[in-house]
Amino acid sequence: MHVTHLSLTDFRNYTRVDLGLMPGPVLFIGRNGQGKTNLVEAIAYAGSASSHRVSGDQALIRFGSESGIVRVRVQHDDRAVVIEIELNRASPNRAQVNQSPVRMRDLARYFASVIFAPEDLALVRGDASVRRDFLDRLVVQRTPRLAAVIADYERVVRQRNSLLKSARASRVPTDSLATLDIWDQRLVSLGTEIIIARASLVDALRPHAAGAYSGVAGQEHHTRLSLRLSVDDRDDESPPPERVDAADIVAERFRARLAERRRAELDRAVTLVGPHRDDLVLELNGLPARGYASHGESWSYALALKLASAEVLRAESIAGDPVLILDDVFAELDEGRRERLAGAVGGFEQVLITAAVGADIPKRLAATRIGISAGAIVRSSA
Repeated sequence: MHVTHLSLTDFRNYTRVDLGLMPGPVLFIGRNGQGKTNLVEAIAYAGSASSHRVSGDQALIRFGSESGIVRVRVQHDDRAVVIEIELNRASPNRAQVNQSPVRMRDLARYFASVIFAPEDLALVRGDASVRRDFLDRLVVQRTPRLAAVIADYERVVRQRNSLLKSARASRVPTDSLATLDIWDQRLVSLGTEIIIARASLVDALRPHAAGAYSGVAGQEHHTRLSLRLSVDDRDDESPPPERVDAADIVAERFRARLAERRRAELDRAVTLVGPHRDDLVLELNGLPARGYASHGESWSYALALKLASAEVLRAESIAGDPVLILDDVFAELDEGRRERLAGAVGGFEQVLITAAVGADIPKRLAATRIGISAGAIVRSSA
């Protein structure tokens, strides 16, 4: 799978862009702040309906415009797919594939990309919510129907929290909350499905992450990935087991844990049990990476997670390789790590790279160069 054409209208700092792209390595080069990242952000958005830089879509629309357009043409063997997204300030966004309307959450069915950017250091050093979002985005890429499950689960959590707030305000006895019991059933059903999907994903990521970390860092280190589940009553200081139990056991523990925490949930008026409270635990050489890994080790770990993501999608997708995007990555690496990373990504069908300095990019990844200046394409060469 590779992108053959990108068209933008009123997206970020671009009034209009029409850009043809080739398979293999493609380098977007230009000084900082000129719009390199905006181009790859648009490409990634076409498959995920979300930005790796901001949580909302309003910032994606060019200042002074009421709407923006992202159009991406994707080629897989002899099949072409055109994805078009209309971003709107005052109305819902709209998407279509080959001129047929689709739901935004279904875009992952048609195009897959994996992007690594400086913001991804938060995968190792940031809050649990960053790691949960990483898992859920990849879960949806892996199994697109789970986008609806996650959306339904989030809606149940919001409605359940609203009920908890009302119960706290009215001081309803805990044994009189039949409505809460109904929401609990839905929470357990949807939440268990998400937990099992995440656990399956972590199992698939684990060997690839280990290999990618050693490959990028150039040293033998032991990485360990596991899920800390709020349905378990475990000490947060002890590492959780690598494997998650079967769905029926998880659901049983989920229900029991909800019953145990009912009083605390009513006191705090918030749902305390479920996948929205879980975490992906990253260990390096037997220690939590978040607290003990150096900057270089954290950077390598985050990069390893993204490379592992690409390998998982490559192994499972009938559409072929995901498009791999490396946004301002090489400037952070020494020469040895640059060469090792180039070797790790060289086999992907298309690799999109942004850089401020061309000399930072190994020669084997600079096959096609596209110059960017002030929201305009200034030169392109193969």
